[in-house]
Amino acid sequence: MTKLSDTQLVILSAAAQRDDRNVLPLPGSLRGGAAAKVVGALLKRGLIAETTTDSQTKADAALNRVWRNDADGRAILLHITDAGLVAIGVEPDGGDSAHTGADEAPSAEAPQDASAEADPAPKARTPRKGTKQAKLIEMLRAEGGATIDEIVAATGWQAHTVRGAMSGALKKKLGLTVTSEKVEGRGRCYRIEDAV
Repeated sequence: MTKLSDTQLVILSAAAQRDDRNVLPLPGSLRGGAAAKVVGALLKRGLIAETTTDSQTKADAALNRVWRNDADGRAILLHITDAGLVAIGVEPDGGDSAHTGADEAPSAEAPQDASAEADPAPKARTPRKGTKQAKLIEMLRAEGGATIDEIVAATGWQAHTVRGAMSGALKKKLGLTVTSEKVEGRGRCYRIEDAV
């Protein structure tokens, strides 16, 4: 499995959760040279890619939607690649995972959901077998669930990454219900409530 820093994991996880797969906006105060360094490393490893559009929208200092502009002034966006999805344990949809947006002008605001009739229902995502995400789901479905410390030991993730995976990938992306309860002598245990 690809070794990623916490910042890279956060960036890729956020991009995987966006409908357009755009890497931007970057988290928190990651700007300037630090942003260029992290993005450069992800580009070099092929986990994200630049996509040139026909739009003349200018890149802004806040990096809300446009990474930079090329010599002709066209907007260049950043999108997560299939390799980036695989690196964080998310199964690519098939075809192109990165929405090119070449025919669309990028917006400085987050995209708004269109009517339910216009867009088909999104495909349900399922984790690949043998990934850390699959291990996390297996542990949370086991009788008694699992504590953060147990998951950290099994996956090698840090505690905040485990919490992020549960709230982001499991709850938001996969639609699973994760509950927790305090267990005497063990601490807070998390488990997946399977629908009956």
